[in-house]
Amino acid sequence: MMNEKIIKDQSAKNYAIPLVTITLLFFMWGFITCMNDILIPYLKQLFNLSFFQSMLVQFCFFGAYFVGSLIYFIISYTKGDPINKVGYKKGILFGIVLAAFGCVLFFPAATYSIYPLFLGALFVLGLGFTVLQITANAYVSLLGPENSASSRLNLTQAFNAFGTTIAPILGGHLIFEFFAEADGSFSAAATRIPYLIFAGILLLVALLIFYVKLPSFTAETEEQEKGLGVLKFPHLKRGIIAMFCYVGAEVAVGSFIISFLEEITGLTEVVSKNYLSLYWGGAMIGRFVGAISLNQGLPQAKKIVYMLGTSILVFGLIFSIVDLTFAQISFFLVFIVLNFIGFLVGKSVPSRTLAIFTGINMLLLISCMLNSGTYAMYSVLGIGIFNSIMFSNIYTLSIAGLGSYTSQGSSLIVMAILGGAIMPIVQGAIADIIGVHHSFIVPLVCYGFILYFGIYCSRIFKAGEVKAGMMSGH
Repeated sequence: MMNEKIIKDQSAKNYAIPLVTITLLFFMWGFITCMNDILIPYLKQLFNLSFFQSMLVQFCFFGAYFVGSLIYFIISYTKGDPINKVGYKKGILFGIVLAAFGCVLFFPAATYSIYPLFLGALFVLGLGFTVLQITANAYVSLLGPENSASSRLNLTQAFNAFGTTIAPILGGHLIFEFFAEADGSFSAAATRIPYLIFAGILLLVALLIFYVKLPSFTAETEEQEKGLGVLKFPHLKRGIIAMFCYVGAEVAVGSFIISFLEEITGLTEVVSKNYLSLYWGGAMIGRFVGAISLNQGLPQAKKIVYMLGTSILVFGLIFSIVDLTFAQISFFLVFIVLNFIGFLVGKSVPSRTLAIFTGINMLLLISCMLNSGTYAMYSVLGIGIFNSIMFSNIYTLSIAGLGSYTSQGSSLIVMAILGGAIMPIVQGAIADIIGVHHSFIVPLVCYGFILYFGIYCSRIFKAGEVKAGMMSGH
């Protein structure tokens, strides 16, 4: 059995160096992705765009995830899974090079100052990250025992979140200050050098991955990869919907935080942006702590010590980054404690932890809609830290037991990232009718399905139904 061979190899090898190498990639991946938040106001002012036109930045970027994943799935449906044929390493390298090419395309876009060229560059960049989503996430899940896959993916996602936390500060400095005009005005040229730098760094990471010896995971047969056989796994089908709901809810909440805080507290945009950083920084805390909590190889006593220490250190890091006083940020300590308790109750079981965190987020959203002022503000900002483990847990639960269908299933999961382009638009339409305050009913419904998915996976994994699916897939 091919799957049994993989597990045996994993128990005999040390994958520390490959994991560190891939983690570096996740950091750069998160950093460049979060640069979109800098590009939106930059391009909006540069080209005098409407809000809808400026949001095409996110639409093109997230739309590329859907288009790229759809193309991948069609190829795997008709010709067999490409990644399973060429290997994960080549797939990752292709994704990095394609993303680097997208960064290079910013040069002609900035030189000729044409907005559609910027959108085209973002689309190509998104296609490169689509390949990385399909290959790198699945690869991390294979770098060790399956029961600790969520722990490894949470760790790499934590460094991805670290990239998203510092990108607004460093990237904003490069574009709005360092490469801006002498009089402080915007010019298209301000993006040329930064994105060429990003392309160079990505290519250096690709070179490192090329020379580092990475273990190879490919299926022994290809016949079973063709067609729609991957859809015979019921947990994958539910996982696709759960991922659509998660990305949609996370992006929607983040997109409306500034408007929401201005509406309920009267905070200016300058101050609100710091709280937005706290929302995304919370995800970084939860992912680092989650990597420890979901590690099956650590004794419980050590887990608690490491989790506490990590929480304090990462909180200190975020405090040093955001422009807020300790009094303004101290309320977040309550959510860190609640997050810690949630991990303990979850007992290192990905499906159970997912259900617990989703339930907490639903309560926070209800509080957000029922309250006003600081209580509503605290409620919406606390959602970020409980979002932390959702991507990795939904992803690993969805592809568990797929065997040679793993990367094909991964392409469907990545396709579901389309939720990040759809749900914010839906919430925006509802906000126009009933106001921002109560428009959070949209992510509340999304989290409702994720809660169902967590409970469903907890039942089928306990019953061994997924394991039976694994055997039927080989």
